[in-house]
Amino acid sequence: MRDFNLKESNKNKYIDLGERGKLNLNNKLNDLTGKEWIKFSKSWFVHRPPRRKENEILHPAKFPESLVEEFIGFFSKKNDWILDPFLGTASTLIAAGKLNRNAAGIEINKKYYQISLERIKNGNYENKIIPVCGSSLDMLKLLRKEKLLEDIQFDYTITSPPYWNQLERNSIRQKDRKQKGLDTKYSKSKDDIGNLDSYEEFIEIQAKIFDQVFQLTKPNGYLTIITNNIYWQSKLYPLAFDTAVSLTKRGEFSWTLKDEKIWLQDDKPLIALGVNNAWVGNRHHQYCLIFRKEV
Repeated sequence: MRDFNLKESNKNKYIDLGERGKLNLNNKLNDLTGKEWIKFSKSWFVHRPPRRKENEILHPAKFPESLVEEFIGFFSKKNDWILDPFLGTASTLIAAGKLNRNAAGIEINKKYYQISLERIKNGNYENKIIPVCGSSLDMLKLLRKEKLLEDIQFDYTITSPPYWNQLERNSIRQKDRKQKGLDTKYSKSKDDIGNLDSYEEFIEIQAKIFDQVFQLTKPNGYLTIITNNIYWQSKLYPLAFDTAVSLTKRGEFSWTLKDEKIWLQDDKPLIALGVNNAWVGNRHHQYCLIFRKEV
């Protein structure tokens, strides 16, 4: 978000930012004008990110920092702390750096962690941008080692966990990546929750990770999880819905589900699924689940 010239109105409560609208000086959540706030509050959106660069293509399920920027811009202010427990190739940290936020992220795959280091170094950001290599199951220990738990709480978390082990099983979508010699799964680590066979175990272990995020988040801080329902062996697994429910039933670490935004991907190609046989939908959307730590 660009810095702006502050020209106070006669009531001394608003700043006129021209085409952007008026900024309320009492805005507790972000640096957006009322006009920008209302636009973001729409429950669905279309986002067509620019083509990925070569080192970003290596990751099999990267989400675009241009999309992450919009969420970070809404749920945080300049110099706030942003967290991503499933970092990938650092989309969240790159977006945070561009918006003058501090950020930390955890990535289990050493190759993607090294890519993150390179991308962050090339960004030359003014704020603290800290990637950490390790399992998000060890989040508290890892961040304590980085001395990030001494005097800060995170203002906002945005992340996209593995969609269970769907990457490994989705042979149609991954066929092209296999032919090009690109990764078709997140990692080979036994600690990677994307390698769990049991759906029920995945839901529980994922919830335990967000228990730790809850502990790291300031009171009334927000969490956004980008996920989806998945189709496997003629059955729909309601991963997005089960994720939402599971995080709200964690006792002292229970998140409050506030809403969802639906990312419509109308630029994805159609695949012939179940034609002349049975219904199989082309899933061209993602769920952006919005939670809050209300204590």
